[in-house]
Amino acid sequence: MYESFNPTPRTLMGPGPSNVSPRVLGALARPTVGHLDPQFIGLMDEIKQLLQYAFCTKNEFTIALSAPGSAGMEACIVNLIEPNDKVIVCINGVFGSRLKENVERVGAQPIVVEDKWGDPVSVEKVSDALSAHPDAKALAFVHAETSTGARSDAKSLCQLAQQYDVLTIVDAVTSLGGNELRVDDWGIDAIYSGSQKCLSCVPGISPVSFSDKAVNVLKQRTKKVPSWFLDQSLVMDYWSGEGKRSYHHTAPINSLYALHESLLMLKQEGLEQAWQRHSQLHKSLHKGLTELGIDFLVDENYRLPQLNSVIIPEGVDDTHVRATLLNKYNLEIGAGLGQLAGKTWRIGLMGTTAQAQNIALLLAALEDVLG
Repeated sequence: MYESFNPTPRTLMGPGPSNVSPRVLGALARPTVGHLDPQFIGLMDEIKQLLQYAFCTKNEFTIALSAPGSAGMEACIVNLIEPNDKVIVCINGVFGSRLKENVERVGAQPIVVEDKWGDPVSVEKVSDALSAHPDAKALAFVHAETSTGARSDAKSLCQLAQQYDVLTIVDAVTSLGGNELRVDDWGIDAIYSGSQKCLSCVPGISPVSFSDKAVNVLKQRTKKVPSWFLDQSLVMDYWSGEGKRSYHHTAPINSLYALHESLLMLKQEGLEQAWQRHSQLHKSLHKGLTELGIDFLVDENYRLPQLNSVIIPEGVDDTHVRATLLNKYNLEIGAGLGQLAGKTWRIGLMGTTAQAQNIALLLAALEDVLG
């Protein structure tokens, strides 16, 4: 006989999702209204304003896409890139590779700048690529590479792109709310993120923001966007302006209640205070892991505080450790991805999960399992 699903609560210290706060879970349970209800339209306006705060932008086109971060990535590519366009694509982990695949799927030409997994994107290599390909339309890179825990210098990369008058497309799935990110000051043209990382909301929503320059590129396309659902020229009419909005799709209403609550929590804490919290707790985690003899993959200068890739000690059974943490301590950490599978663990300190008691639990549990 089937019964209601009641999962065992876990402490989520993997690469995402992070733990969702009771406030956000409570918001999910509020009465559902129609997606064109005036109350809901008012909520959408507030979500836009709160996302502008989180992204540090005044971009008018700043919305929550009704799909996860991977769709945010695809939305940026299919709206701004057309067949035969050249795009400088930076790969220093799994998600840079996904950007390349998205570029290929729209019939554009990726010019690949590759760096070692665990290293940041090389500003020098990007400069060389832009110099060699002055006809490139865009530069696409991952700000916070979730597969490695490496942070790239988005500010310098965007300054380079501006010198060559190319668009910037930036993956901020893991960085939004977790470390410094300034869309307007850095000159980012198109950016996407996810709800389930440092925002500590339920998965399934992708915040995106387009600069005026990016919006103009979209409006001047010579061909239709190949995806109807992700065509932001259609979604604009649902998210922008006041009063009546044109119907596009039935938005995930209760999930947007949850996103609003998580963004409200970020606003109440203060964006820079949230960045500082992640940084300080990372230092505590680093100290504890080092004392256990566990080394980090990424150089300290480029290390993400919210996504810690650590090297599995020699002779340790990766699967056994993660399974024991889950089954004995209800504690989840992440496995390595791609070429780092079986070599690293990914330990998340994101949003609501970024608390001292969770670090203490992890360190004690690891000491027990490894001992």
